[in-house]
Amino acid sequence: MEALAAFLREAGLEPVFSRCLYRRDGGPFSGTPQERAKELNGFFGDPEVGMILDISGGDAANGILPYLDYGAAGRSRAVFWGYSDLTAVINALYAKTGRPSVLYQAAHLAEGDWQRRAFRSLLSGKGGDLFRFSYEFIQGSSMEGIVAGGNIRCLLKLAGTPYWPDMRGKLLLLEARSGTAARISSFLAQLRQMGVFEQASGILLGTFLELEERDSIEELVFEYAGRDIPVARTGQIGHRTDSHGIWIGRRLEL
Repeated sequence: MEALAAFLREAGLEPVFSRCLYRRDGGPFSGTPQERAKELNGFFGDPEVGMILDISGGDAANGILPYLDYGAAGRSRAVFWGYSDLTAVINALYAKTGRPSVLYQAAHLAEGDWQRRAFRSLLSGKGGDLFRFSYEFIQGSSMEGIVAGGNIRCLLKLAGTPYWPDMRGKLLLLEARSGTAARISSFLAQLRQMGVFEQASGILLGTFLELEERDSIEELVFEYAGRDIPVARTGQIGHRTDSHGIWIGRRLEL
């Protein structure tokens, strides 16, 4: 965190740390859901805050959703950045406010040279290399739509809740750190049973790190999503330390 703060200052920003940054009393939580939501609401309500770089992950992010001030978030100029378990927060913010957020682990800026260059370029308005990524189609040849999704496990925490985004016409991004074929297939089965693959305009697959050590994500996707929906792959979005960012809640054309 000290290295990240030093870089942000070098880039011309002034970092302000949350009071719920570190876990407390040897437990897994950095505060109650209400306390953590209060911190985030405060950042959304502060007109001087331009970016909220959430560097957490894990499991507990969705606990804050009932306590967020979506009105303040919708009015705020601050852009929320996060990845992994923050997929739940990012998609909830889009579902409730229509505001886009960035799926990216900002902690990588503490030591990644190309990410630092890309971030500085983004701040200067000279380029968006942080959000440019290579891809290839494995089914179909084009897709477009507002991007929804992220980490598949964490996205499905929103199923059946008021925070699930409308998937009609969306470009569905899916990636994962953990999960072998059995676990990932269960997630894909749930998406199919929810009708998501019938609603989406296309599927963009990021990295599936544990699965790809032994198996192929493509065959699982074909099994559950079918052979009609466009599907593209990228190795540059996900949980790798050199991953690029992507806007959730903005239109993308591939």
